Amino acid sequence: MPFAATLLTLFPAMFPGPLGLSLAGRALKEGLWSLEARDIRDFATDRHRTVDDHPAGGGVGMVLKPDILAAAIDGTPHVGPRLLMSPRGEPLTQALVAELAAGPGALIVCGRFEGVDQRVIERRTLREVSVGDYILSGGEPAALVLLDAVVRLLPGVMGKLESAAEESFSDGLLEHPHYTKPNLWEDTEIPEILLSGDHKAIAAWKRRQREDLTRRRRPDLWARLQAKNERGEG
Repeated sequence: MPFAATLLTLFPAMFPGPLGLSLAGRALKEGLWSLEARDIRDFATDRHRTVDDHPAGGGVGMVLKPDILAAAIDGTPHVGPRLLMSPRGEPLTQALVAELAAGPGALIVCGRFEGVDQRVIERRTLREVSVGDYILSGGEPAALVLLDAVVRLLPGVMGKLESAAEESFSDGLLEHPHYTKPNLWEDTEIPEILLSGDHKAIAAWKRRQREDLTRRRRPDLWARLQAKNERGEG
């Protein structure tokens, strides 16, 4: 069965959006994965289709109502884990992306306003996932990021799966620099080693570049990788 992505959102028209184009869009048309976006407002019970209310204890903004969101979750057929895109969630890592891509699909809840009633998160076992340490206007852009990362790892989507082996985060390191013709551009040449034809030397150069970039730009990743190697897990 293809990976089935089901979304609960207040703005279903935002989907498939960019997921309908390029690699993900082609895979969607070929049936390698499926996407359904459902409007949370369809589960409201009043004529105004109300889905939010003031936060208990005071404060700014509004909170998605637990009864309405729970009804949306319960009334939406889906497979796989239930995710909530949330800035306080666990970081979206390549490891988590691979975990999701290996599964049958996911139900993705896109929050809005100040957030989601905590009781829904707990009673419906929503796994909170964050795409970064910043605030978006809603969970929809974050869901697009998550699905783009997952879809490209699905069987048959990428033309050459081996091309993912040296991508950033695939093994804890950032990706090495890339070059292409012309060999000389604006007085800068492609590194000579890449034109040597010596595959072993090229592989070693790429590895050194990846390690150097990771040390300089992401010391947190480098420290994590070093600790993993010290434990004999590398």
